[in-house]
Amino acid sequence: MLFKNAKIYTLTQPLTLNSEMLEKAFGEHEFRHCGAHDLATMGFARCIGGLFAHAAQGMFTIRIQKEEKILPSSVINDELEEAVERIEMETGAPVGKKAKADLKQEIVTKLLPQAFTKRTNTYGTIIPESNLVIVHAGSDSQAEAWLAMVRKALGSLPVMPFARRSIQAELTHWVTDTTPDTISLLEEAELKATDDTGGIVRVKNQELDSAEVSAHLDAGKLVQKVAFEYDEAFNAVLCEDGSVKRIKLADRVLEENEDIPKDQVEVRFDADVYLYVSTLLGFIKLIDAEFNLTELYSSEAA
Repeated sequence: MLFKNAKIYTLTQPLTLNSEMLEKAFGEHEFRHCGAHDLATMGFARCIGGLFAHAAQGMFTIRIQKEEKILPSSVINDELEEAVERIEMETGAPVGKKAKADLKQEIVTKLLPQAFTKRTNTYGTIIPESNLVIVHAGSDSQAEAWLAMVRKALGSLPVMPFARRSIQAELTHWVTDTTPDTISLLEEAELKATDDTGGIVRVKNQELDSAEVSAHLDAGKLVQKVAFEYDEAFNAVLCEDGSVKRIKLADRVLEENEDIPKDQVEVRFDADVYLYVSTLLGFIKLIDAEFNLTELYSSEAA
C-alpha cells in the first residue's frame, strides 16, 4: 500500500472544496526542482491521473514534494578548517568568529551546485464529509509541513489535532483491563515512567498480560504505544498522541482491489486510496467514541 502512517486532524469549521478550485490554488504553488543555489524547494506535485488533488468518493488526496540538497556538515567543516588554516598561515593572525561565519557561507554557496539532491513525498487526504484531515506521515514535522503548504495555497485550513490530549491512560486501560470488541492487542508496546526518571520499557514478542509487563504497570508506568489489530482489517501501532503508525492492511481487505488490472493505474490508485482511508475511518470513529474526543471538544467550544 501507498500509505503506512497517519497523523489525524479534525476540521474545526466546515470546508467546501471542489476539484476546479483546488487545481487552481495548488497549480500556483507547483513543485519545482532545486536551482543551483537552493538548499531546498517544496510544492504540490501531481498525483496519478495528472491532478494535484485526486478526488475519490468526496475525499481529496494531495501530494507535497520536497527536494533538498545533501550537503553533509562534515564536508563543510573540513573545507572551513582548511580555509581558516590557510588564511591564518598567510596573515599570521587568527580568524575571528564573524569572518569564520562569512567563510562558511561562501563554502556552502560554492558547494551547493555540486550537491546531490534528496526527494521526499508526503500525501494527505482531506475528508470534508467527516470533518477530518489525515496526513500520511510518520513525524509531526512532516505532517506540519504538509498542512502549512495546503494552508498557504488555500488561504486557510482550520484544523486541530484529533487527540488534543495524551491518550496514554486509555491505552494503559486497554492493556490492564479490556479493549473494544473489534480491537485485539498484539505482542508489542512501549511503557514510560511518570516520575522524573522518564524511564522507557519497550516490549516486543511478549504477551502484554505477562508478569513482567504487569510489574512495570504496577510500578506506575503508562502505555505510550501499543500494537493492535482492528476488526481483522489492519494491524498498526497506536501512539499516545493519537497518531497511527506502521499500518498494514489485512490480505482480505487488499483482495477487494485485486480484480483491477495492473495497467489501469489511475483506477487502481483511486480504489486503493478509498480502500485505505475508508478502512482507517472506521477505526477513527471507534476511538473517537471510545475516548470521548469529539464530545470533549464540543463541550470546550460551548
